[in-house]
Formats: sequence, C-alpha cells, structure tokens
Amino acid sequence: MENLAGLIDHTLLKADATKADVLKLLEEAQTYKFASVCLNPTWVKTAAEFLKDTPEVKVCTVIGFPLGATTSEVKAFETKNAIENGANEVDMVINIGALKDGQYDLVEEDIRAVVKAAEGKALTKVIIETCLLTDEEKVKACQLAVKAGANFVKTSTGFSTGGATVEDVKLMRKTVGPEIGVKASGGVRSLADAEAVVNAGANRIGASSGVKIMNGQASSSSY
Repeated sequence: MENLAGLIDHTLLKADATKADVLKLLEEAQTYKFASVCLNPTWVKTAAEFLKDTPEVKVCTVIGFPLGATTSEVKAFETKNAIENGANEVDMVINIGALKDGQYDLVEEDIRAVVKAAEGKALTKVIIETCLLTDEEKVKACQLAVKAGANFVKTSTGFSTGGATVEDVKLMRKTVGPEIGVKASGGVRSLADAEAVVNAGANRIGASSGVKIMNGQASSSSY
C-alpha cells in the first residue's frame, strides 16, 4: 500500500513508558516518516523538541484520556496546554456516559470546547470508544463530532474492552461522509489489519506496532 507510513500515528500511551521508550518511538517515527507520534501530554514537549527538524511528523496527544470523564473545562485547558507545549494534533475522548444517557447537547458542547481550544492551531480527533456503544450510539457520536467541528472521528482508546473493527470503520465513514477523517485505533497490529481498515474507509491508523506493520510483521500489542 502506497505511503502507508503517512497514515500511521505511531503510538505510545502506556502509563509506565520511560524516556528511553519515548525516544525510541521518536527515532522510529523519524526513520519511517509516520504521520505523527501519539503520546501522553507529559511527553509533548520532549516530542516537539526532538521532531523540530522533521516537520512532516506531527506531534499528537490525548485529551481526557482514556475515560473521557473529565469536565469540558479541563479538556479545553488540557488542549491549550498541549498546544503550548508543541502538539499539532489532539485526540479527545467524548463523555461516553453522557452519550449513553442521551445528553447530546452536553456531548456536543464537550467536543466543541476542545475544537474551539485547538482552532487554527491543532487538528482535532474525537474518540468515541466504539466497543462501549451500540451502532445507533456510534452514529450519533459521529454526527455530534461533525456538528461540533471536529476534523476526525476515531474508533477507540485502545484501553477499553475492544479496538477498531472493519464494520465500525465502515459505519463511521458512512456517517461522516468523505470530508471528515476516520481514524482506526486499537488492535491494528499487522499489515493485513492496516490494509483492512484503510479499505473500510480509515485515512489514519493509531498503532503502537507501526514498525512491525511497515515490515510486514504481526504484533501482540493491544493498541
């Protein structure tokens, strides 16, 4: 698949990630020219400094991660802080419980708070955590993300009960149309997995197995 590396957010979100682990990830991203590195907010400044001469590799971080249960004000602050530290992209987790309760205005405003904080400065991706939602809820979450002005919808955190599936990617692409990005994350561990989600409509992949995917190997990693 042509330029597969340019679709991959090379990811390391484990709580026990050390600086050595992060530097290894950054070196790999530089070598393979992945779309971005996706790291917890504490590593954004390190990543931005490391990649300052590699502008094609963006710095991505996560907001309200992994539960989505912080307040909108906290998510907005976290977004602004990440951008100040050098983030080019932010992947925020929706308020999943509010969505399941039918509090759609709250969910939309929660997303909008991050979109507004990132406006003109960083790409916004909205993690809907598909494994916890019905198909109807997945559709509604995607519709709310589009309405709130997000750039992407994303399947999963990789830290819940399941990750990306071909069926979910197809449903999300159908819902958001061609103009909004769809990111498949969680469980994309091999070249075959990557090709399957791209063929289903994903135009970005979140994976900790980027190097193995590029080398045609399989990985046991959950993200």
